[in-house]
Amino acid sequence: MTSTSTPRQMRLGLFLQGAGHHVAGWRHPDAESGSENLGLIQRLAKTAEDAKFDMVFLADGLSATPDMHPSAALRFEPLTLLSALSMTTSHIGLAATASTTYSEPYHIARSFASLDLLSQGRAAWNVVTTSYDRTAANFTRGNHPNHAERYAMAGEVVDVVKGLWDSWEDDAIVRNKDSGVYFDPAKLHTLDYEGAHFRIKGPLNAPRPPQGHPIVIQAGSSEPGQALAARTADVVFTAQQTLEEASVFYRGLKSQLGQWNRDPSQVHLMPGVFPVIGRTAQEAKDRYEQLQQWVDTSGALSMLSERLGHDISGYPLDGPLPDLPESDQLKSRAKLLTDLARRDNLSLRQLYHLVAGSRGHRIVVGTPAQIADALQEWFEGEAADGFNIMPPYFPGGLNDFVALVLPELRRRGLFRTEYSGRTLRDHLGLSRPASRYAAR
Repeated sequence: MTSTSTPRQMRLGLFLQGAGHHVAGWRHPDAESGSENLGLIQRLAKTAEDAKFDMVFLADGLSATPDMHPSAALRFEPLTLLSALSMTTSHIGLAATASTTYSEPYHIARSFASLDLLSQGRAAWNVVTTSYDRTAANFTRGNHPNHAERYAMAGEVVDVVKGLWDSWEDDAIVRNKDSGVYFDPAKLHTLDYEGAHFRIKGPLNAPRPPQGHPIVIQAGSSEPGQALAARTADVVFTAQQTLEEASVFYRGLKSQLGQWNRDPSQVHLMPGVFPVIGRTAQEAKDRYEQLQQWVDTSGALSMLSERLGHDISGYPLDGPLPDLPESDQLKSRAKLLTDLARRDNLSLRQLYHLVAGSRGHRIVVGTPAQIADALQEWFEGEAADGFNIMPPYFPGGLNDFVALVLPELRRRGLFRTEYSGRTLRDHLGLSRPASRYAAR
């Protein structure tokens, strides 16, 4: 764990999308693409590790449509991919999404415990409830649960998963050949969980993970999402557009930690940032405009409809965003985009051009110093503990950030030059949780 005397430094995650984050990033002349391209993903993870990023992160979804973002329509199952990456990396954290609505808690606990063991303590689980009701058609579950029920289920799933990770105490496995005792049965515990949505007996058939609990990430910013994060998460992925919005969210979530007796320094907020980098401001602007020229032939309007929770294809593109009822899908993202459109007086066309790049995350276009300024302002302004970096295309967008922005951040003392440990908890400066049974 990081010493309290060490100057505070930002955390950086690489949000991996094989076809790039910009909806048309794969069309860039220098882009390689393919979320199903293992060789590319391995090289990107190694680049991020050589640059000392805290983690790489894989989002996930459980459906596909013809007009979906290319990085989302075709991709590996994330736990399978991260297991492969655990063999070709040695330090960087490995984070992936698993749905609490369409996964069994036992499977989640077992999969992430296994990844933590394979990677020697580098696993992280991104908790999502799955927003889109089309997903229900791929599972024999009936109707898609509403927003409140999805979060009630998520709270139970996280409690069950953490309980199952504690099934075996740290020193339960003894392998004593003389006595013939492989493990101490007194240090194996049955969970016997009963809740409104799940009844899980346990125990888990995997040893306690090297991190005790793999890192838990929460990515919802609605009120129920914040409440779940305050109670259970180590890291919060979020999206804000302005320093003021980000600071309000940051202080608000950190203020909720006290009711759970949690130390604010033990929960990190990492907004998404979509950087477009040039050696001059004009070069950066030209690069962004080059990407944007392909937007009208992409699925950006469908992406905007999806994030607003309503089909807006019938409205005039050069008119304002219409008044829409609250969505039961992505509540916080729909509000963010609506507020952005109202504040900046954006037309639907202008709004979907923004969504095409970053899906509502912050877009920063500029020189390396300007990008570093933007990150530093939020980091030092009580708006972020770090950032989830979302390059517009790969590998060039990542290579530019590593070669041009990271040296500037290091010159300012804002980012590490070497890893100080081996586990993701080491990188993040987070303490290892004791087993709930150890005190007994």
